[in-house]
Amino acid sequence: MADETTVRRCIGSTRFGIEPHDAPIEEFPKQPSQEDGLGRMCRTHWNEYTRGLAREAKARKVATGHVTGDARATRQRGRPIPTPAAGSQGDAG
Repeated sequence: MADETTVRRCIGSTRFGIEPHDAPIEEFPKQPSQEDGLGRMCRTHWNEYTRGLAREAKARKVATGHVTGDARATRQRGRPIPTPAAGSQGDAG
């Protein structure tokens, strides 16, 4: 059996065909929000997983028609601020 202080289990991802496996602790990125401070996937598979998520998100945007041409030109930056009609606030005088 391998020494548990030098090897850790990468959880993999069935969604992207990444099999769980044992990997050296040095292969895991730091993850401060985790109890032990390490990620659950090795660095190689974490990169593969996040690339897969990004590809899926891009495909969803294309399928729903949210991306046409230059994505920067079509992106909205929040709701416009409504301006009251003249005189709707009452007379000040």
